[in-house]
Amino acid sequence: MKITGVDVHVVNLPLLNPFTSSFETKTGETRTIVRIRTDSGIEGWGETMWGQPVAALVRILAEDLIGTSPFALEAFHRKQHMVPFFHGYLGYAALAAIDVACWDAMGKATGQSVTDLLGGSVRTEVPLTALITRADAPGVPAADRPRALAEHTARVVAEGGFSAVKLKGTTDVAGDVAILRALRSELPTVDLRVDPNAAWSVPDSIRAGIALEELDLEYLEDPCVGIEGMSQVRAKVRIPLCTNMCLVRFEEFAPAVRLGAVDVVHGDVYKWGGIAATKALAAHCETFGLGMNLHSGGELGIATAAHLAVVASTPVLSRAIDSMYYLHADDIIEPLTLREGRLTVPTGPGLGATVDEDKLRHYAEINAKEGDLTR
Repeated sequence: MKITGVDVHVVNLPLLNPFTSSFETKTGETRTIVRIRTDSGIEGWGETMWGQPVAALVRILAEDLIGTSPFALEAFHRKQHMVPFFHGYLGYAALAAIDVACWDAMGKATGQSVTDLLGGSVRTEVPLTALITRADAPGVPAADRPRALAEHTARVVAEGGFSAVKLKGTTDVAGDVAILRALRSELPTVDLRVDPNAAWSVPDSIRAGIALEELDLEYLEDPCVGIEGMSQVRAKVRIPLCTNMCLVRFEEFAPAVRLGAVDVVHGDVYKWGGIAATKALAAHCETFGLGMNLHSGGELGIATAAHLAVVASTPVLSRAIDSMYYLHADDIIEPLTLREGRLTVPTGPGLGATVDEDKLRHYAEINAKEGDLTR
């Protein structure tokens, strides 16, 4: 089986509600969709972060795919090993789009799910985290925001069946601490996390972390910038620290472990360059006694299915993962099954995802008119 063609599309899809973090507020998501075609008639689908810049790079990389086998992924990655060096996150994202499409094709060619190709299932359902932002309490005065967000979150947890909650933090450290106290008061048993996206200083992170110790957080994610800063916080605060910002490449793993900067690492197929790389990250975490979870960069159905295959086949990924899948107003595949805060892992060949090409064309046309929503 040889690859004969690669199609690349960029789509814009709306979110159900605005989503706010310490660095942006977004109302929709831009994603790059890839289809590889083969001489056997089998097709493989991939999806990755961001829009036209990534799509342009995918089209360049696709030239090296023509005439090769989807099974020859190791050779492809070896040949493209300098792509992340020159293109950073865009490079990892572009490689991941192709990587996932090849895994999908491999599964379809063998009649196996990607989960089974990765070693088989250790779980059939994957719990999701309820993602909470200040945009969930629009127009509420600052003094009333903690209570309003706590009540909103309680409704989300009750209606969606979530067992974990994550607050997207801001530069308002005291305000975030007040919101977390209200959340814990309202929801005493959920796994509770906060992620300021490195918006806090080291002193503020230490002060806030000490104040939050009594709330029994599952972890504090990227309160400040860098391995050195995180290690200073970890030395003073008795809350596990998580990251998807200071440890995002394998060459950063050793210094992060040596300095004791992190306890939990957030992997991401699309930030680490592919499925095998994410599985390798899991092996690193297990070897050094670290926890692991998955980051969400706004995945639609194809990308979510790939994340589910990784989680389903990886024992260390036992926490409720971050996923924005349930926050989208639509998708380009037949919907994944979400029940009681858990996504069912697809079992069909490949990713087990069926693309709706009418919707693909529709949302690609919207991108052509609007341009990229996320970059």
